[in-house]
Amino acid sequence: METATDAARGDATLPPPPTQEPGTTPAPGRRRARTLGFDLTALAVVGILLAGALGVTGVYLYRELYSPSAFVTRYLDLLSHGQAAEALTVPGVAVDSTQLEKAGLPVDASEALLRSAALASLTDATVLSAEEDADGVTTVTVGYKAGPHKGTTKLRVEQAGWVGVAPTWRFEQSPLAAIELTVRGARQFTVNGFEIDTRQVAAAGVDADPLDPVSLLVFSPGLYSISVDTAVSATPGVAVLSDEPQANIPVDVQAMPTDEFTAAIQSEVESFLTTCATQQVLQPTGCPFGLVVQNRIVEPPQWSIEQQPTVSLSPDGANWTITRTQAAAHIIVDIKSIYDGSVRHLDEAVPFNLGGTVTMLADGTASIQITDGN
Repeated sequence: METATDAARGDATLPPPPTQEPGTTPAPGRRRARTLGFDLTALAVVGILLAGALGVTGVYLYRELYSPSAFVTRYLDLLSHGQAAEALTVPGVAVDSTQLEKAGLPVDASEALLRSAALASLTDATVLSAEEDADGVTTVTVGYKAGPHKGTTKLRVEQAGWVGVAPTWRFEQSPLAAIELTVRGARQFTVNGFEIDTRQVAAAGVDADPLDPVSLLVFSPGLYSISVDTAVSATPGVAVLSDEPQANIPVDVQAMPTDEFTAAIQSEVESFLTTCATQQVLQPTGCPFGLVVQNRIVEPPQWSIEQQPTVSLSPDGANWTITRTQAAAHIIVDIKSIYDGSVRHLDEAVPFNLGGTVTMLADGTASIQITDGN
């Protein structure tokens, strides 16, 4: 028999806690814990990826914008686009007389070729390697194509300072070089089509000896085609590849006389000989021909030029030599014997040799000196 006390105790008994069936929604607290853990993991992964991206970007920016190779590449780009004035402003390019002397270059070297008009094409420039030594100097080796010629050049770069967190650079050794040029047979010449007179760039100016070499600063790397093309003389041209910084490059150019100049000398020689033939003496003064006789002449002789010489010019330093050649005059004269008074009529050719020199004067004219060629 159930009592009231037992009924009350039975009513007070608590039911067991419910169990989570598989596939049912978790409790709100556990769901929030799992979501927070996933978010933290995702943020960590994003952070790692972002740090890696920033590192890659930093390496790329340094290599392309702030490295020694990038510094050299900008210098080559300026030369490739003919921007000579801008290339001279690149730190470490321009030099003064003290630096020239220290490098073993002429202190009076001219800057006439450090201009856009004297630059040849420079293409396919690329950095081949960059090696830093123990002193912090980086040697950057570049390859390029100068005109039709392929070349390589080593350029030395050192750090100049900082701009914020970015390093700045300068050439530890100026990339300028010098061409020591001797031009024979001409005072005017061209470099990559740019016209120069030796008297404009020589240390002694207009008083310079025509055979004294002139020193001309040039960019390295660079191709410089030197030629002579004047009314007096010409050359086919000499190509000089400046591929070593601060090198002194000797160049000797021998011009040859033009056909027009040779023809002009020919005309002057013929005129000279024709004038000689107007002298009515057996030995015309200052002339390469004449006649010696042991007897007296009845009347003054009559000269004419029977065969004019063929003038050929050969180089002689800054001037020209008239190569020894043959010619012939003609004389008509009556000769009276001092022994018996007889008269012999002479009407014949008088062969002679001719030579001479052609000296180019400072004003561009030529002075011709005729000799007998013996």
